[in-house]
Amino acid sequence: MASEEASLRALESLMTEFFHDCTTNERKREIEELLNNFAQQIGAWRFCLYFLSSTRNDYVMMYSLTVFENLINKMWLGVPSQDKMEIRSCLPKLLLAHHKTLPYFIRNKLCKVIVDIGRQDWPMFYHDFFTNILQLIQSPVTTPLGLIMLKTTSEELACPREDLSVARKEELRKLLLDQVQAVLGLLTGILETVWDKHSVTAATPPPSPTSGESGDLLSNLLQSPSSAKLLSQPIPILDAESEYVCSLALECLAHLFSWIPLSASITPSLLTTIFHFARFGCDIRAKKMTSVNGSSQNCVLGQERGRLGVLAMSCINELMSKNCVPVEFEEYLLRMFQQTFYLLQKITKDSNAHTVKSRLEELDESYIEKFTDFLRLFVSVHLRRIESYSQFPVVEFLTLLFKYTFHQPTHEGYFSCLDIWTLFLDYLTSKIKSRLGDKEAVLNRYEDALVLLLTEVLNRIQFRYNQAQLEELDDETLDDDQQTEWQRYLRQSLEVVAKVMELLPTHAFSTLFPVLQDNLEVYLGLQQFIVTSGSGHRLNITAENDCRRLHCSLRDSSSLLQAVGRLAEYFIGDVFAARFSDALTVVERLVKVTLYGSQIKLYNIETAVPSVLKPDLIDVHAQSLAALQAYSHWLAQYCSEAHRQNTQQFVTLISTTMDAITPLISTKVQAKLLLSACHLLVSLATTVRPVFLISIPAVQKVFNRITDASAQRLVDKAQVLVCRALSNILLLPWPNLPENEQQWPMRSMNHASLISALSRDYRNLKPDTITAQRKMPLDDTKATIHQTLSVLEDIVENISGESTKSRQICYQSLQESVQVSLALFPAFIHQSDVTDEMLSFFLTLFRGLRVQMGVPFTEQIIQTFLNMFTREQLAESILHEGSTGCRVVEKFLKILQVVVQEPGQVFRPFLPSIISLCMEQVYPIIAERPSPDVKAELFELLFRMLHHNWRYFFKSTVLASVQRGIAEEQMENEAQFSAIMQAFGQSFLQPDIHLFKQNLFYLETLNTKQKLYHKKIFRTTMLFQFVNVLLQVLVHKSHDLLQEEIGIAIYNMASVDFDGFFAAFLPEFLTSCNGVDANQKNVLGRNFKMDRVRRARPG
Repeated sequence: MASEEASLRALESLMTEFFHDCTTNERKREIEELLNNFAQQIGAWRFCLYFLSSTRNDYVMMYSLTVFENLINKMWLGVPSQDKMEIRSCLPKLLLAHHKTLPYFIRNKLCKVIVDIGRQDWPMFYHDFFTNILQLIQSPVTTPLGLIMLKTTSEELACPREDLSVARKEELRKLLLDQVQAVLGLLTGILETVWDKHSVTAATPPPSPTSGESGDLLSNLLQSPSSAKLLSQPIPILDAESEYVCSLALECLAHLFSWIPLSASITPSLLTTIFHFARFGCDIRAKKMTSVNGSSQNCVLGQERGRLGVLAMSCINELMSKNCVPVEFEEYLLRMFQQTFYLLQKITKDSNAHTVKSRLEELDESYIEKFTDFLRLFVSVHLRRIESYSQFPVVEFLTLLFKYTFHQPTHEGYFSCLDIWTLFLDYLTSKIKSRLGDKEAVLNRYEDALVLLLTEVLNRIQFRYNQAQLEELDDETLDDDQQTEWQRYLRQSLEVVAKVMELLPTHAFSTLFPVLQDNLEVYLGLQQFIVTSGSGHRLNITAENDCRRLHCSLRDSSSLLQAVGRLAEYFIGDVFAARFSDALTVVERLVKVTLYGSQIKLYNIETAVPSVLKPDLIDVHAQSLAALQAYSHWLAQYCSEAHRQNTQQFVTLISTTMDAITPLISTKVQAKLLLSACHLLVSLATTVRPVFLISIPAVQKVFNRITDASAQRLVDKAQVLVCRALSNILLLPWPNLPENEQQWPMRSMNHASLISALSRDYRNLKPDTITAQRKMPLDDTKATIHQTLSVLEDIVENISGESTKSRQICYQSLQESVQVSLALFPAFIHQSDVTDEMLSFFLTLFRGLRVQMGVPFTEQIIQTFLNMFTREQLAESILHEGSTGCRVVEKFLKILQVVVQEPGQVFRPFLPSIISLCMEQVYPIIAERPSPDVKAELFELLFRMLHHNWRYFFKSTVLASVQRGIAEEQMENEAQFSAIMQAFGQSFLQPDIHLFKQNLFYLETLNTKQKLYHKKIFRTTMLFQFVNVLLQVLVHKSHDLLQEEIGIAIYNMASVDFDGFFAAFLPEFLTSCNGVDANQKNVLGRNFKMDRVRRARPG
């Protein structure tokens, strides 16, 4: 006893020292080592048992429980059975004796340790484990403790960690399922008893807006009047202990529902009871009581009452999330929906005392979240099942959902409800597509609801109706999706508008377009308020109220222009002719608005509130261009129709659009507006492609501006877009015209002139003058290279998927620039920023114009690169030039990936040099570096090389392929193959999980396509090395996310030689395992099931 007492005092002293502010990290490590050594001693648990019963020091208790946890989960197999019996007996007694005085986190940890024993020993050696829990629950004094034990058991046994065998997991789940009925019965009893006990004493208040609500919809939602009456009873006031017990019971139910199947064990009485508690969440009276009484105790009580509602909704949502519903459970489900929608009606009931929004504001935010989750699950999982029930009034449900959505107190709540409407609209769309015969009947049923939804969503995005809320939205900070809160709000709203448009195109268009017209009238009417001042033009609207109204109207115009643009897809394809008139009206309006903005230059006008109105005016102009761009596919379809009819109307539309674009292609125009104009120009050139585009004066003007050496260059992005558009006008074939009418000779000449002008300064650069340049001229040279290559690379990238003729013309124009690039490359090999851009250009050339470049020149490029990237140069790039240097090497490897995939024998002579570069120069530099840079690209190159050049290593003979299994394929370049495989093996010893996954996939692909694991060299010298590495990874759990992939790969490798695997490899592997004694190794060996899938052997 004395030694135990002394040990306890020493431990308390150590623990206090460890957690003291003044203790150094070195001393903490010493203490940690002492504690770990003590925990490893045989019999340490006896001391810990004494510590637990004799100390009040939280640190000591937690340490002692950790010792027990470690013993049970890691060493239990080796503990003598007598000791186990003693532990199983003592710990529950300790819990029972002290559970009321222990801190909650110590009590919970002790419960977890006892459950861990049950996880190992129940029912064979710990037969009363679960019985004890049920007894604790049944005794009023220990009910809370029993519920904590039950929840912990559900968490640890129904969903155990990976350290249990599959057989034991299945056994535990089956044992728990056998207890479910009894457990649910007990939990139902606890909740019903508490409810009934407190309901009896609850005073019956006089009829009021908050009690006895039956409402118009209730008779539809609840078939039996008794259910309605039951749910309308006043909510009882619970004492603190009862609330605590109920919250524990509901937590247990929520976890049980997460894994038990839907069955008759979940009784109607249990469901009704849960719904009783769900009412706590929507009971405003509780909150009122709290605020009136004002004491902190009452405040906690109010929060607890709300929490019961949240927990009850969690239970309901766990049941709702199950998609697999047995037939016999469908009636229960219907009852659940009816009861939940009673709650929804209660929440959204308008009364004199409360508007719906103020009611929702008063409810617990978590409760609203849970309720929204319920509605989402109902629509996404169960609507198709429930809609067919005549007793369930879906239209009335949508009415309630509408009220709930548009009275949400927070933006996040509103977003979540819009998601639910999106799910509903998707459901409706797919239903109509699968039952086209019933389309009219389905739409008639929901038409009013959809029109109402559309109108309200449109109102919500307009400042005219919703200014206060919209002003709150942040339009500056970008989220993870690179959009502001305002942009997200608008995007989600427009998705709903678009989905309604798909279902009711005529209604949607007739609702939206007049609203846009009204706002655009204000915008188009601004011309009359423009006056000339000394410094230019000024908007003569100065009154504060007028400025505010104009700001709102301009913001709404921008939003509605985006809405009209979003609907463009519903005017094309099969419905083009039927909806032509509406689409033409929209496009003509958009063309008029864009031309108006460009002509009177509203973007340059002075205003009374420049910080607000100027961005508004620019945005409307930019959005009108973007909306018109959205109709480019409609214009393309119109173009093909116009080609047959030769209509002047189409020519006028395109010409006027170009008149609107051209003034904006200027350095004096704001970037937002400039880029919108450039994108529209690209769409006209690429998507619409009218034959007459090149002859329009406005387009000629843009050509002249871009090719004029004296004109100021546009910002990079705009310059690239305009050059792309001009190149595409000349390169892309005109639709609906035969080859002999494409005017290729004239277009080819014009394209050569365009590229010549764009690359003028670049082609004048000379390699020998560059090395002698000082910093300033070198910076100018770099700017020329960057500006030219960014344009040329973009032109090539955009033509790479086009016809052979387009690519031929493109390469002819680029040929001189490509040769200059190759000549300049060696001069810039030590300037990684320039090399990066040059290699990007060459990579795009290899991907898009490889055939057009021809074999001799391609060989020259590859040889130049191989000569330049010496071991020293690679080391400099990777080790000393940071991310840019690594990017250079990665792009070089990507170019080689394109080369090794080329079919035929053309580039086969380069393979030895490429393998040598990879294995002797790049790999040694990166192999031991922890950084993932370059590795992924290198291994992809090695994989592509093997995959596309398998015969470089394995000469397949006709005899070998006919007599598969008798004759082995002839092996060549064995040393290189072994080195590549060894590099793959080494990559599995490194922590980078992405590289591990990629390389495992590559090996599996090579096995599927080329039978890698069956090749003699792999089978005899590498197979079990790979299996060993992969098994070690599984044992050490370093790449747990890839367990399944690793398991499949091990099986595929072992299946090549199962006899060798079981007879030789497995015993040797177990022998090498540390921390496992001989007996345990034998058990593991015996338990390893010798399941195998043998392929039929010949003979």
